[in-house]
Amino acid sequence: MQNINNHLQIYCFLANFNLGIEVFKMQKQDVTIYDVAREANVSMATVSRVVNGNTNVRKETRDKVLAVIDRLHYQPNAVAQGLASKKTTTVGVVVPGLTNLHFAELAKGIDDIATMYKYNIILTSIENNVIDNGNVIQSILNKQVDGVIYMCNTMSPKATEAFSRANIPVVLAGTIIDNDHFGSVAIDYKEADRKALELLWKDGKKNIALIVDDKEAYINRGFRIKSYRQFLADHGIKSEYIYDNILTFEDGYNLFAKLYSDGIDAVVTTKDITAAGIVNAALDSQVSIPEQFEIISATSTNIAKIVRPQLTSIQQPLYDIGAVAMRMLTKLMKNEDVAEKNIVLPYQILKHNTTLNK
Repeated sequence: MQNINNHLQIYCFLANFNLGIEVFKMQKQDVTIYDVAREANVSMATVSRVVNGNTNVRKETRDKVLAVIDRLHYQPNAVAQGLASKKTTTVGVVVPGLTNLHFAELAKGIDDIATMYKYNIILTSIENNVIDNGNVIQSILNKQVDGVIYMCNTMSPKATEAFSRANIPVVLAGTIIDNDHFGSVAIDYKEADRKALELLWKDGKKNIALIVDDKEAYINRGFRIKSYRQFLADHGIKSEYIYDNILTFEDGYNLFAKLYSDGIDAVVTTKDITAAGIVNAALDSQVSIPEQFEIISATSTNIAKIVRPQLTSIQQPLYDIGAVAMRMLTKLMKNEDVAEKNIVLPYQILKHNTTLNK
């Protein structure tokens, strides 16, 4: 009898152990709605009704399904939940790089509003602001998103065509383009750069350069280059200094020697990080800032605050741009009326220690 009891105990232990392994496997793998239905001994339709809050389920059955969901740590797939209605409650957000502080602040505003309206976000990064980004765009559209927020400063014709063909709304955040298909939320880059250039001119600087990511890009950069060339024409300046493909701290640092040898005495640059590189190179070369050389950055991230001397910069309301863009997208996705699809928010020029006119 003792042997029989021992065998029974071992059998029960192994049975429970095996059950534990099966549950563990489910937790480690992707638990599906089928797994939940099987464990709860109900139909997948019943599980779906419980997950979606349908009241047409008996309390006893609902409690049993919820207990299994809790035990298996089942996470309903947002895309799968929306298949029947063809609405995934999912938004695609395209950013130029996950380490870019400028777009990190924009993304925070997007995320807060998305959370408020219970939208999920699929984040896609186009590293190094790749111009031929059509394949990346098609990839995110294939995920059946309800709408897209696009935050990059370049957009290839292939990407533009893919967006235009997609039957979903697209909102540009912190960037603008001449295309009626897109909504946009940004500042007036043309006016902001003009004011920055005028500030440098009033300080007596005559050879002012514009530093951009890519002068061939036709979103923000095109507006900035037009503003720069108009400024030169208005002041009768013949020499044009546009430096492009300047993306990193090292790019800015290495560029300074050429700027100085070209006789440049002031710059407006599109990135704080490249402006910081120029500042460091100037100081290492014993060039006085702002007396001999002035710098204005067209963004105002934390880098502008911590670099010394502190950068004069164009302060964009980054969080607000992201939040307003996401709110516009929620309205467009619900086919609600949007009074203005191209919203321009206010900005400031924060005068600090890289310009004379404080």
